Amino acid sequence: MGQALLDGSAVARAVFDEAEDILGFELTRMCLEGPAEELADTCNTQPALLTVSIAVLRETAARMGDRLPLPTAFAGHSMGEYSALVAAGALTFADGLRLVRERGRLMREAGLRNPGRMAAVLGMDADDLAALCLEVTEDCGEIVQIANDNSPAQQVVSGTVAAVAQVEKRAPDRGARRVVPLDVSIAAHCPLMASAAEGMARAVAAVEIREPVAAVVLNTTAEPSRDPADIRRELVDQMTGGVLWRASVQHLASLGVTAMAELGSGNVLSGLNRRIVRRMPTPSLQTMADIESWCAAREG
Repeated sequence: MGQALLDGSAVARAVFDEAEDILGFELTRMCLEGPAEELADTCNTQPALLTVSIAVLRETAARMGDRLPLPTAFAGHSMGEYSALVAAGALTFADGLRLVRERGRLMREAGLRNPGRMAAVLGMDADDLAALCLEVTEDCGEIVQIANDNSPAQQVVSGTVAAVAQVEKRAPDRGARRVVPLDVSIAAHCPLMASAAEGMARAVAAVEIREPVAAVVLNTTAEPSRDPADIRRELVDQMTGGVLWRASVQHLASLGVTAMAELGSGNVLSGLNRRIVRRMPTPSLQTMADIESWCAAREG
C-alpha cells in the first residue's frame, strides 16, 4: 500500500514519517512489506488508509500551490469520512490518526463480542432490500440492515451471521442479480457496533473539531455541514448507521459539483460515482503518475 507514491514523493514520505511519530509503530514498513495479516488488522488498516489519503492530498497541494482550487465540499465513505475531515481542516492529522486507530480497536472488540457478517447485494432496488431486511429481522429476531447504499445497483447489508445468511438466501428471489459475501467478521454500520459507538463518543469528545474550510457531506444524513457539533455527532452515529453514499453524491451534484477526485488507496468510489451521476468524473489519485496527470489537466 502506497509503494508507487512513496517511491517518488518526499512529501508523501514525510507524511508517513509524521504518522509513525504519532502512532508509535512502523507504519511504512507495514504498508510496504506486510505481513498482510498485520496490515489487514482494522487497527492498522484504518490509520494506513488515512495516511495514504493525506499523503496524496499534500503531494497534490505541493505541486499545485496557490493554483489548487478550494473544493465546493468534501465527502468520505465510512472511515474515509475521517480523511475528508482532515482534508477540510476540521480535524488535525494527528487527531484523525488517533481516532481511527481507536475506531479500529473498538470495532474489533465489538466484532469479537457480537460476531456478524456483511454481504454486497447487486442489482436489487434499495427499498426492496430494506423491506427484506425488516422481514428477516422480524422472522428470526436478529439484526440486519443496509450498511452502505453505494449506488443504484449496489448495497451492502450488515448484521448477525444468521440474519445476513437469510438475506443472502432470499435476495435472489426478490430481484437481486447477485449476492457476494464479504470477507469480514465485523458487522460495520449496524447496531452490533453499539459498544464501539459508545467508545467513539468518548474518544471524539476528547478532541477539538474545528469548522471545516468547506462543507462536509455527512455519511448518515447525506447533508452538507460545517457545524462542529454535527460532525461530532456524525462520527458516533456512523458506527451504527448506514453510509448514504449514493444520496451524498446526488446531493453534491445538486449543489453544482461537476467533478470529484478520489484520494488514496483504491478506486472503488470512482466506479460507484460513474453509476450514480454519469456526468460526475471522479479520477482516482493513488500514484505519482495519477497526481501528475490530474495537476497537468488543471493547469491546461
